[in-house]
Amino acid sequence: MQLRTPLDKEEIGKITTGDLIYLSGNIVTVRDKAHQKALREGEFPFDIENGVIFHAGPIVRRENDGWKIVAIGPTTSSRMNSLESDFIKKFKISAIIGKGGMNSSVIEAMKGNCIYLSMTGGCAALAARSVRAVKGVKWLDLGVPEAVWFLKVENLGPLVVGIDLKGNSLYMDKGRAPCYSARDEPTLKTSHIINPR
Repeated sequence: MQLRTPLDKEEIGKITTGDLIYLSGNIVTVRDKAHQKALREGEFPFDIENGVIFHAGPIVRRENDGWKIVAIGPTTSSRMNSLESDFIKKFKISAIIGKGGMNSSVIEAMKGNCIYLSMTGGCAALAARSVRAVKGVKWLDLGVPEAVWFLKVENLGPLVVGIDLKGNSLYMDKGRAPCYSARDEPTLKTSHIINPR
């Protein structure tokens, strides 16, 4: 199924978990620090009402006076579990692209408001081919991966509907409990950081 931003609630209300989506239009990348900054300041640098956010930190390079996306893959969405419910309510987004799904409190906030589109990890170079233009970037002071990148995409996908507008989730066991536990979520420790010399 083809979707184009801004998303129409009636149209995405017909989508169910497991459907395959190809997305065109404008999207923005939003990771941990950008969520925190937006909620703290109460504003976002682009209009994203009925829009799509992408949990991603792209690899970019300068090209003439602009930027080119070299690779862009999904960040594990559970990193944003504590922030996403408030973000959905405040900025009225209609879809999230990420990997791994989100917890039950976020799913509750998504009902009637937002769908979750799952992208396979490891396909960042392939996904970059769908990016037609970098239309803008804000909050570069957060670092390149954490900045907000405003992108024009064409046929980004395939994306799997992981959570639909009714709150059905591929990541839940018959709606009762997440298929993962907090123990399964990755934690970065200083011992995992390699310091190249």
